[in-house]
Amino acid sequence: MKHIVFHLDFISPYAYLAFEHLPQALEGLSYAVRYRPVLLGAMLQHHGQLGPAEIPAKRAWTYRHVLWLGHRHGIPITMPATHPYNPLPHLRLALATTQDGDINRYACETILRDVWQTGGEAGDPARLDALLARLAPVREPGGAEVKAQLRANTDAAIAAGIFGVPAFEVDGRLFWGFDGLPMLRAWLEGDAWFDGGEWDRAAERPGLVRPRG
Repeated sequence: MKHIVFHLDFISPYAYLAFEHLPQALEGLSYAVRYRPVLLGAMLQHHGQLGPAEIPAKRAWTYRHVLWLGHRHGIPITMPATHPYNPLPHLRLALATTQDGDINRYACETILRDVWQTGGEAGDPARLDALLARLAPVREPGGAEVKAQLRANTDAAIAAGIFGVPAFEVDGRLFWGFDGLPMLRAWLEGDAWFDGGEWDRAAERPGLVRPRG
């Protein structure tokens, strides 16, 4: 059985779509998944990137694209009333449901569907209180322990080379994005392409060196 670590932030529509589609994408394979919340904003900042919704021209395309993907794959999706929004309360609540850095599929599903299927304000205090009641956390979501766990998850993801979500880590390899799911499946099935050296050579290709000054 393969063990997959699914790195996600609830702010990402692609993470939501990947979460919903994962059982179908990997149907028939033997695997186990650990769902690990990370702070996408901190990862983007580390790598000097803007989020798709922070680039005006890309923002509209991103929203059109995720709505199309939901339609194409039969995944219910409704944009939150405001996006981007602050995902910290959701991330901390999720981690408060467990004693370590991974959460179960139920907690992940409950929060993702509240954000991406209702069309409301994701950060509305009343909705956050309702999620708190449903998930019955075992730790204090706003406590130092949970905050430190989120930082640790995010720092570990960055150290592993993860630059965005959703990201799937298995056998020391990283697969990124909703559209990376077929590639992830191919790896799990033992596709011979991965033995041909293209995976490693892709990281060795020289890039343009820009002159200084």
